[in-house]
Amino acid sequence: MLRIGLFLLTNFAVLVLVGIVFNLLGFQGILDANGVNLNLGGLLTLCALFGFGGALISLLMSKTIARMTTRTQVIDQPRTADEQWLVETVRELAQKAGIGMPDVGIFPMPQANAFATGWNRNSALVAVSSGLLERFNRDEARAVIGHEIGHVANGDMVTLALIQGVVNTFVMFFARLVGFFVDRVLLRNEQGLGIGYYVTSIIMDMVFGVFAMMVVAWFSRRREYRADAAGASLANPQSMIAALQRIKAESEAGREQPLPSNMKAFGIYGNMGALLASHPPLEDRILALQSPQR
Repeated sequence: MLRIGLFLLTNFAVLVLVGIVFNLLGFQGILDANGVNLNLGGLLTLCALFGFGGALISLLMSKTIARMTTRTQVIDQPRTADEQWLVETVRELAQKAGIGMPDVGIFPMPQANAFATGWNRNSALVAVSSGLLERFNRDEARAVIGHEIGHVANGDMVTLALIQGVVNTFVMFFARLVGFFVDRVLLRNEQGLGIGYYVTSIIMDMVFGVFAMMVVAWFSRRREYRADAAGASLANPQSMIAALQRIKAESEAGREQPLPSNMKAFGIYGNMGALLASHPPLEDRILALQSPQR
């Protein structure tokens, strides 16, 4: 209920901002050109402005949001042997991958997990859970770090932000087209935009938003295979396979705890649903590494 409430409040705020931008930028009649028609080009432009704007703002804030939501402690000066090993390993693999040295952090989670985020390949954050450092051997942990470095080197954060911007644009665009149709054609309102438009637009934002999540999740699953391949290349294939097998065993034993929803796409773990899963099944990922020719 809280998430739905926040969604509705956010959507309302966006509608208010759209109205302000219409007036400030002179987008006259984008939703109601002459009481009947739509200016489709203007509406699409404005939806792109908000769709890509929201995605890019999220990308720029990703490191800050990640630290807050996972309670990650960035390592400024290593204090333990584990922290020293972690920083040195990230530095080594980052150099090997040809990217700038990421910030390195540890987040308090008994389950084994890791993630990478950041707005570009030379300004990233790579973090691992305390549980991973405690239970994974050095080779397995190194492969997981290589996987996360692979996300950074492949530009996955930027790629998925751009994809999110595209789907955001079309969610807003088609939701408002349906809202306009309901208001004008079904409810026969000819006195400006009525309640039918606003209610329908909000509902369709949610409906189309689910399909948009499926599209983004599909791209995320494709990128996950590439990150696994990067982990195998930066560390070694057997260590990457062993790490995924250990993760699979812990998942089956009930030890898995997913990252916050906004971080799932760039973690080593992901939800195990089908169309909305950010990660492919672990069995498929292991098989892909065992049979790279496929």
